Amino acid sequence: MKKTLLFYSLILCVLSGSTAFSQNLKTDIQSSLYNGKLLTDMIDTSTRMGKNMLSLYNKFGQIGFSGYLQPQFQYAESKGSPNIFQGGDWGANSDNRFRLRRGRLRTDFAHYTEDGKPSVYFLFQFDGTERGVNIRDFWGRYYENKWELFHFSAGMMARPFGHEVLLSSIFREAPERGRMSQTIMNTERDLGFMISLNPRKATSKMRWFAIDLGVYNGQGLTGPMEYDSHKDIVFRISSRRQTLIKSMGAKISGGLSGYFGGITNQNARLYTMQQQDGIWRMQSDSLASNIGRNGSRRYFGADVQLVIPNRNGQTEFRAEYIRGLQTASLTNSTTPGTYPVDGAGAALPLATRPFDGAYVYFLQHLGSWQHQVVLKFDWYDPNTRVSGKQISKEKGLSPADIRYNTIGGGYLYYINAYLKLVFWYEHPINEKTALTGYDKDLKDGIFTCRAQFSF
Repeated sequence: MKKTLLFYSLILCVLSGSTAFSQNLKTDIQSSLYNGKLLTDMIDTSTRMGKNMLSLYNKFGQIGFSGYLQPQFQYAESKGSPNIFQGGDWGANSDNRFRLRRGRLRTDFAHYTEDGKPSVYFLFQFDGTERGVNIRDFWGRYYENKWELFHFSAGMMARPFGHEVLLSSIFREAPERGRMSQTIMNTERDLGFMISLNPRKATSKMRWFAIDLGVYNGQGLTGPMEYDSHKDIVFRISSRRQTLIKSMGAKISGGLSGYFGGITNQNARLYTMQQQDGIWRMQSDSLASNIGRNGSRRYFGADVQLVIPNRNGQTEFRAEYIRGLQTASLTNSTTPGTYPVDGAGAALPLATRPFDGAYVYFLQHLGSWQHQVVLKFDWYDPNTRVSGKQISKEKGLSPADIRYNTIGGGYLYYINAYLKLVFWYEHPINEKTALTGYDKDLKDGIFTCRAQFSF
């Protein structure tokens, strides 16, 4: 009890001792909402980070440094919480922890032509926490300036799919991406090449329109190397700028995404959902021809964002729906970074499941750009063929087939342009199944208190 009182006393001290609301905060927040907030974006020089770009060698080259730090405290509903989607695994005997969730340092270099058009862009970003230091982004981009339509990117970068996956964690209000986003797009980044169509001429009426098409290894940043020769094709058709709805005074944007990829099976079994006598089961024949077959990763998604300006702040709605086929293992539906093996190192069979999921955000400023509340609901159903008591070990199913609905909400306090506080609670609700330990809702709610320092 004393520890709890001390914790909340410290929060109150921080709040009461914060600096006055900066005159520039509104501009900084608004610019971050519309410019350079996606992981594939070039940094926008109208933002605070963009204005920190420094001249390098000559007026045609610029380099900039930015970064952010996210120390946090978390309290879980149970020790050894099974909820790994709010910052990673929990120790078996721990129900609270301090973490350095992210510590990013980013360098951007941009070279411009004599008439001020972008020519070459380079980005390097690494992440340092108590668990180690790793690269996050390491890519380069070339802009053609004859037609001012295309640019080409190569390296370790975010795949152009969806909105929540691409929304940078420095701007995202919820502490983590949803369960679905983390499962099908583990770590967001991958090695590959991307071509983008986005008109840049000032006179073009299509500057809002963009198509990104990329080819990637597929295993993502969690994998140390490509473990098969299969490449994944990813695309997104989107509106880069929000369109004004005059009758509402609101702005809207959105996109359509597709993912065509897979994993090459290395076992004589390749599991899929099959129906017998009206009952769905996870089944496979044991055939040598299954070795080398492709387990599909095929996703289709649509997203929309609606912003309604208020007198002091704004109201925003975001929604995204994704469905398709996901291939992983029998016991885990998360895209593997390395090919799954057993304790002896033998290749395990893959399992392909039809899935769907979605999220909805409601964001509202409380009469000021300094205060904001956020509500979020999302679901992820890793196997849409079965539900509830149909999920049993006898049918070849596991906890990897269980649907989760997640309710989350929080309060954000922007102390100034360089510091914000996030107070967030999230509770996943799993469906009740015939599997041992999953016949009731798990105690896996998590409270997060985070400070974000940025420059």
